[in-house]
Amino acid sequence: MKLDGKTAIITGGASGFGLGIAEKFLAEGATVLIADIDGAAAEGAAQGIGAFAAQCDVSKDADVAALTATAIAKMGRIDILVNNAGVTHLPAAMEDVSEEDFDRVLNVNTKSVYLAAKHIIPLMKAQGSGAVLNVASTAGVSPRPRLSWYNASKGWMITATKSMAVELAPAGVRVNAINPVAGETPLLKSFMGEDTPEMRAKFVSTIPIGRFSTPQDMGNAAAFLCSDEASMITGVAMEVDGGRCI
Repeated sequence: MKLDGKTAIITGGASGFGLGIAEKFLAEGATVLIADIDGAAAEGAAQGIGAFAAQCDVSKDADVAALTATAIAKMGRIDILVNNAGVTHLPAAMEDVSEEDFDRVLNVNTKSVYLAAKHIIPLMKAQGSGAVLNVASTAGVSPRPRLSWYNASKGWMITATKSMAVELAPAGVRVNAINPVAGETPLLKSFMGEDTPEMRAKFVSTIPIGRFSTPQDMGNAAAFLCSDEASMITGVAMEVDGGRCI
């Protein structure tokens, strides 16, 4: 019960890595609010595991402000923020990615971190404690071709993590990131371009441990980094990647 008594917001929590993190946090004693752009999916996931739910487009200021207010109303405080919501563009030459897709990737993957900080960090500063976890990617460390703007957004997230960590440490707020390798999530097909046995085998061949990551893998890493066991750890971007980045 390493998160006993803690409260947490998890964005993009209705499926994939976010749901895995939510399930692990609940098992470790936390009270959890799942936020997702798909409000019905958030409600369904939350009912299934015993969490709260909220609809939220993390790229919109008003939505993040409303999410913050909902979290306070339902949980009383915010101890942990997991910035998990993310999107990608389909594999393509960098110059062929549409401006619309570029804006969407940057708004969801980077602006969301800014908006969450704008609304939630002041509350953590006021209470003198908090843990933020940004779900980045191995793509920000060891980029794949034809995913250039997604790669760049995750590199931004890693740098933001370190900058937030050094600025917020005196306020008692820790900020870390995890870098997942491709896993069994709704984004997998988008990363690969096509979901075929051959493409899956090609992806797995780049992972020394020999398998995709799972939501449970991310939940385990996230629970540690957001717990008091990691009280001396801040500014870390932990690779949860089966050796992919070696």
